[in-house]
Formats: sequence, C-alpha cells, structure tokens
Amino acid sequence: MKPLFRSCCLAFAAVLLSACSGETPTAAPSATAAGSGEATATVGDVSIHASALQTATLNDAVAQQYGIVRDDKTVMLLVAVRKGSGAGETSLPARITASAAGLSGGKQDIAMRELRSGDLLDYIGTVETTLPETLRFDVTVLREDGASSTLRFNREFYPR
Repeated sequence: MKPLFRSCCLAFAAVLLSACSGETPTAAPSATAAGSGEATATVGDVSIHASALQTATLNDAVAQQYGIVRDDKTVMLLVAVRKGSGAGETSLPARITASAAGLSGGKQDIAMRELRSGDLLDYIGTVETTLPETLRFDVTVLREDGASSTLRFNREFYPR
C-alpha cells in the first residue's frame, strides 16, 4: 500500500515547533489536508502518512491479507510512520489513535492495529458509514521517542 501514499497530490509539511530555540519539540505538529482524502506530516526526517478508502476498492488478495471485508460502506484508515526517504526509509513503531465523524455528527473511534508486510509496519482500522458521506478523520500519532503529531483530513465516499 506504500504507493497509495505516494500518489498524494496535496501534501502539507508541518511546522517544527521551537525551531529557533534549538529545543526538541514536545508538542505536536499537525497537518491538515481538507478534501484530499490523505494527509502527510513531516517533522525532520520522519514522515507520517494517513489515507482512507472504501474497502470495496481493495482487491481480494489485499483484503484477505489485511483481514478486511470488502464493502462500499466500510472505510479503511491506513497510517504509516516512516523515517528517512527512498531506499533508506524504515518504519517507526507508534501508538495511533483515530476517529471519524460524518457531516451529520456521530463521531466514531477507530480501533487501529498493526499490519506487518516484510520490514514495513503500517496501522489500519475500519469504520462503517452511510453513503454518500463526507468523513472527517482525526489521527494522533505518538512515537516511541515521545513526539506526537496530529493529522486531520476529509474524504468523500459514494456508492459505487
């Protein structure tokens, strides 16, 4: 699923906190990508990518590998935390908390779980929705080094 993140046309770089003071930031940079369906935050050499898609768009093999039922009304949230770039990119473990809210309200927490594929570690979770719907995703990433980032983005979903 790594190419899914690479296809993002709209990425926002997060602002490093306390950059002028030389202190390590303890508060979370945040990124927002309204309407793009994906969000990216970059802090130093760490990138966090989040995207959402209807599970019906997954092929059978991927859905089976992820342990997810393919359905138009089921939305999968995928989060990746990476250090470095290109061939030197490595996964970073993190604790991910996420929620989704529709335009009509009704915030739902999304239970996230680890998904390993070779050396890569991603985090996935699903949420049920009605169609058509616009969901607003709030994702908080707490890395092992204590740094925290928040990503917010919207995605529209329609019957296929």
